[in-house]
Amino acid sequence: MRTTKRFTPDVLDGYRAIGRGLGTFESYIPWHRVSRSDPASRGRSHLITWRGRHYELLSDGELLAFLFCTPLLALGDDLREQFPLSLEAAPHELAAYDARYAAQECPGTLDIAKQLGIRHPQCRGSGRSAPWVMTTDLLKMRCAADGARSLLAVACKDGSALPKRDRELLTIEKEYWSQRDASWLFLSRDLYHPSVGETLQRTWPWALAPSAPDRALSAAERAVTDWPGRSLTFILQHISEAVHDSELAKRALWQGIWWGRIPVDLRRGWRPHIPLQLISSADFKTLNPVSSGRSAWN
Repeated sequence: MRTTKRFTPDVLDGYRAIGRGLGTFESYIPWHRVSRSDPASRGRSHLITWRGRHYELLSDGELLAFLFCTPLLALGDDLREQFPLSLEAAPHELAAYDARYAAQECPGTLDIAKQLGIRHPQCRGSGRSAPWVMTTDLLKMRCAADGARSLLAVACKDGSALPKRDRELLTIEKEYWSQRDASWLFLSRDLYHPSVGETLQRTWPWALAPSAPDRALSAAERAVTDWPGRSLTFILQHISEAVHDSELAKRALWQGIWWGRIPVDLRRGWRPHIPLQLISSADFKTLNPVSSGRSAWN
């Protein structure tokens, strides 16, 4: 059973003391965590082990946003969940990766809320009141081939119809990242086909498993190409015969699909009897609202 612990200024002070919200790559610690010592989240929480650490996702919506982001991560890119926004003016978030950004000071949420005329959220407890630390659900850092770095922030909700207060808080968050020249997307379930989301949820254990060798990926690509319109079961059987390992066959197929090497129509679902249908790489990209830059914000 989860505790009934509440967010209070003392709780937030404790988060700071143990370094939550700090670090990059494997050393990053989310501000909010899936933990019995934390106040309970409203959604269903998920833990995913990938790239050397646990990713801690506090709802089904955050899980899907994470899964949409993962195919976009190249070697050298980073993805941090439950990323805390600075209350006060602070160096640019890219300074954690490149010291040249340390001199670029950006406004915090307190100043931004004041500029926008929006009441900043507070938390209370033990006779104290303190500003609430806002967070972004996912923050992606991209490192281009020439070494240039950029940020993409993703906020996610179950629906695009929001209460007034939620819209106010998202307005602060959006402006926070705009002041840092970062892209910001508001992801809701209206932006993607439900079968695409379900397929990602059902297949991520293979897609995010240790990387399949290229020979297995090639075998998966040949099977889908040589047997167009055949069922998932049929395709996996042929891959298994080529690689002599049924689990490796599943990893190879879904990793090839997720990273776009085998672009299939994910709207058709994931069940074993459903035929796999190849589509163009451009059409495959549109199935992912993050890669195609769609946002529910208006």
